[in-house]
Amino acid sequence: MSEFFSQGGFAFFVWGAYGMVALLLVAEILQLRAEWRTIWSRLGRLTRMRDSGGTE
Repeated sequence: MSEFFSQGGFAFFVWGAYGMVALLLVAEILQLRAEWRTIWSRLGRLTRMRDSGGTE
């Protein structure tokens, strides 16, 4: 098992690469969630403006 984790002496680079990918995937998901929230809030504002006659 320790051979697997040592990755033939390249553990720092291998596990660092996996960690960086995981970090970037989490950042991408958080970014997408923020964009979706912005889109939905803008759509809500546009709908309210349309329903109220555009006086907001």
